[in-house]
Amino acid sequence: MSQRILVALSEYGYWGEELVGPLDVFDARGYRTTFITPTGKRAHALPPSYDPGYLDPPLGRTVTTPDMARRARELDESSRLDQPLSLAGLIPERPYLSALNHLRELEDYHRRLAAVTDDLLAGFDALVIVGGSGPLVDLANNERLHDVILAFAAADRPILAECYGVAALAFARDWESRTSLLWGKHVTGHPKEYDYKDGTGFLGTDFVMGPPPYPLEYILRDATGPHGRFHGNVGKETSVIVDFPFVTARSTPDSTLAGELLAEVLDSGLRRHGW
Repeated sequence: MSQRILVALSEYGYWGEELVGPLDVFDARGYRTTFITPTGKRAHALPPSYDPGYLDPPLGRTVTTPDMARRARELDESSRLDQPLSLAGLIPERPYLSALNHLRELEDYHRRLAAVTDDLLAGFDALVIVGGSGPLVDLANNERLHDVILAFAAADRPILAECYGVAALAFARDWESRTSLLWGKHVTGHPKEYDYKDGTGFLGTDFVMGPPPYPLEYILRDATGPHGRFHGNVGKETSVIVDFPFVTARSTPDSTLAGELLAEVLDSGLRRHGW
């Protein structure tokens, strides 16, 4: 039976190659992919990600080939991403502590969440969180996505996160201890050296900020704790770390390799790679 992949996309813009790269691998292997966004709105690629002339400021060079730019645009303009699933429509929201009937509402939340996550785990073999600046807005601190991540991790289902999408793994935490799922794990992600000093933008808004609102590297160093480690691999062309159940990718050039390594996890039982 072919593997079934749930792919989470930001409604504020994903980076084209970070979706195209893994999809190429999944399609070649006959995997089935389903897309999900925070509210069920169709996701779109960030315009710089399908501009072959766009110069990445930290790297001082273009990062998108003409062929990849074309393919990212074609995917974005196709119907493939239409009608995604909705996190808000599927996953119940944890009630505020101030709710009038908090205990009963909390019980209902846990009951509904268990039913939904059981269905998701029955329907999908792996979760992918695509990167770009958009995830900083609506995926990193999305408690509904955190519940999905926690469910996949508890069931030993692999989770691939790319670039700023790795932030959602860092913030997915045990509710009682507040300990990150990444505690004790080896991960990669957007290092400080790769962060913009200006021009971090988001799709569908006029808001363009300077650097991102937080350095992902610092968050990941804290989240992994004394027995885990963040690997920036600055100066190396690629950086993908497998520390099961997590596959983490640093940035755009790592997208295809990340998809290939997730496939090895699924099909060959790979548990460790990259350190």
